[in-house]
Amino acid sequence: QVQLVESGGGLVQVGDSLTLSCATSGGSFSSYGMGWFRQAPGKEREFVAALSWSGDTVYADSVKGRFTVSRGSAKNTDYLRMNSLRPEDTAVYYCAAHPHYGGSDPTQYTYWGQGTLVTVSS
Repeated sequence: QVQLVESGGGLVQVGDSLTLSCATSGGSFSSYGMGWFRQAPGKEREFVAALSWSGDTVYADSVKGRFTVSRGSAKNTDYLRMNSLRPEDTAVYYCAAHPHYGGSDPTQYTYWGQGTLVTVSS
């Protein structure tokens, strides 16, 4: 059974950095793409960033230049490095995986984590 577990969320100050992790299990993820999404209170879930199975990356305009996605050498953990955090980055962050995909469309992702809360305080 494929499982994704996010970790690394927390309360930070404006301008701080934070790295989220998405640990995968139950499958071979070397050919998976991983997307990151977030949902702020009272808002719809939105795309943040993605790392395709071939290594291509894509970012939302709102995080471009501040956030970076990467994959661990063992290929069973993905990371979302977030720099220069802003109050508007406050949200529950989710990772999602799907074979041979790494785009921004949430409907294309099969597996989802439970989410981790990031709060950026001013």
